[in-house]
Amino acid sequence: MPPPPQLAEWSTDLRVAVGFLTRVRVGEIAAAGSLSRATRVYPVVGLGVGLAGGAAFWLAAALGLPPLIAGLIAVAATMGLTGALHEDGLADTADGFGGGAEPERKLEIMRDSRTGAYGAAALVLSIAIRATALAALAAPAAVVLALAAAHAVSRACLPAAMATMPLARSSGLAVATGRPEPADAGIALSLAAAVALLTQGVGAGLAALLAGALGAALVAWLARAQIGGYTGDVLGALQQAAEIAVLLTAVALT
Repeated sequence: MPPPPQLAEWSTDLRVAVGFLTRVRVGEIAAAGSLSRATRVYPVVGLGVGLAGGAAFWLAAALGLPPLIAGLIAVAATMGLTGALHEDGLADTADGFGGGAEPERKLEIMRDSRTGAYGAAALVLSIAIRATALAALAAPAAVVLALAAAHAVSRACLPAAMATMPLARSSGLAVATGRPEPADAGIALSLAAAVALLTQGVGAGLAALLAGALGAALVAWLARAQIGGYTGDVLGALQQAAEIAVLLTAVALT
């Protein structure tokens, strides 16, 4: 007996989101038209990525490696699982915002696959801050829970930004993905809130949600000022900022 239509939709959305956000092979996924609806389950994929990074940290700690090295391994694990999708967006955004004078020139630089000085610096800082934050948490259990919250909350910020910000260009990955419905963005935020509250507790969970939202809002504000809206690269930078904000909040509250 086939699954109910609504359950089948959720299953399809999860497969689309996994195939889009990670390098995990999920077989043939639905057409591009469902990419926008699949954003509602982005936090579920983020939860999986965070748990994978936490498992890598736990294994490294069990082998007796220092916390900083374990933190670097955890970050590397999440990057390997996602194909450094968001890190690539961060680097391109930093190059464009830092290297161009006019919005058109900034967008042109962001299309260039080569990484410049601004992009390289942004990547180094992102990896270093995240790894250092995990090392500061130190306890493997705390790291697992913090990574679960950080990756879920940061992925939920993506559909929220897509639903509320204007597009900066008329073509590209962001255009092909489509604009999520406000209800789908709300579902994503609700799922992320559940993960944050379950992993961090009420007070720290609310702080994590607020920190992630502020990190994402900062990038969104900068993107509006620099290029008039968002692109796929901007979404990558937005995810990175939100993830870092949640991890730093976890460290501050430890």
